[in-house]
Amino acid sequence: MLNEIIINAENSVVGRLASFVAKKALQGNKVTILNSEKAIIIGKRSVIINRYIQKRQLGKGVQKGPNMPSRSDMILRRMIRGMLPWHRTIGREAFKLVYCYKGIPEKYKNKEKEALHLETKTALNYITIQDISKALGKS
Repeated sequence: MLNEIIINAENSVVGRLASFVAKKALQGNKVTILNSEKAIIIGKRSVIINRYIQKRQLGKGVQKGPNMPSRSDMILRRMIRGMLPWHRTIGREAFKLVYCYKGIPEKYKNKEKEALHLETKTALNYITIQDISKALGKS
């Protein structure tokens, strides 16, 4: 393990954040993401919510999968998993180095957090992961 990277995900675009985190994890860095529920997805609110509800209902049928999480920190972690080569050992090992938290836990309150320059709120249509989680039935 090279070092630990602590990222504040507040107002960060999820796709850019996930690709950055996946790249750092593949390099062997431990990556901790704080405020994961405040990351944003750019797009029309109703379309995004319907897409996640549809994905969630796929796992409840005869197939029993894929199981989509409904907790906001796990939704972000699943997105990062999609950026990794999951079917190879290097991807699975890198995924073990990624940690997502809702809010800021006590042990990270006084540590220095990296603010990525991936932040944007100039988009008119966006939704936070917390809003998706509420639509799926969790908070």
